[in-house]
Amino acid sequence: MCQRDPVSSVFLTSRLQYARWRLGGLGGRVIGYFDSGELISACWLGSNTIPVQVSDYTAPLLAEEAAKGPRRSSSIVGPAYQVKALWENLGAAWGPPREIRADQPLMMIEGPPLVAPDPLVSAATLADEALLLPASVSMFTEEVGYSPLGPDGGGTYRQRVRELLGRGHTLARFTGAPHRSVLFKADLGAVTRQTVQIQGVWVDPRYRGQGLSAPGMASVVEYCYRLGIPSASLYVNSFNTRALAAYRRVGFRKVGSFATVLF
Repeated sequence: MCQRDPVSSVFLTSRLQYARWRLGGLGGRVIGYFDSGELISACWLGSNTIPVQVSDYTAPLLAEEAAKGPRRSSSIVGPAYQVKALWENLGAAWGPPREIRADQPLMMIEGPPLVAPDPLVSAATLADEALLLPASVSMFTEEVGYSPLGPDGGGTYRQRVRELLGRGHTLARFTGAPHRSVLFKADLGAVTRQTVQIQGVWVDPRYRGQGLSAPGMASVVEYCYRLGIPSASLYVNSFNTRALAAYRRVGFRKVGSFATVLF
């Protein structure tokens, strides 16, 4: 089912592939609708709710199942039409959203970047956690509107940052000594054999407007290619014109539209 649209389904595919060798569970659960034994539509229910191949027909059925338990998700995110269909059937059970971002261009690149990569961008390691965590928190807070370091002290979020670092899935450029800090970062947030969804892109506000983003993203794309993955994608808020321009300079093109319902 996910192979019908591997770019928009990359998150669920990556979780399923990871679960094949990871000790423990998925970190969420998958609900699905079957027709004559074939899986037609599904939803990932975890810290986010992510629809996959959801239609007007299957949305009410999946929403009914999702509404049986308390909402764990902080957002619904995915292809815009599918998010809309699911939300129209879940709204009464899950309560009013904090914000709806209805237009988030989904962008993709498959060929060589159109700008030279930044040679100072490389894979960060667990030794960089003390620097990457504050940068990641700043990115999240700017993007979502609140800090991920909640009542639990951000335990879940800290674990996610460490997980990405441990896999070599966070790339960064740092300032030099003696006061080393993060200038640019990006995460390979969801990885499959076919594609990568890049997430968590951030440039230190003190250095924005200095041309770091496009070369940094070119380095991230080339890193994906060196891993043997032939394409990379991301989604971005339509109002973030500076980011859209930078991604287009790198060679990303629009291939669809995402939407996000934030709680």
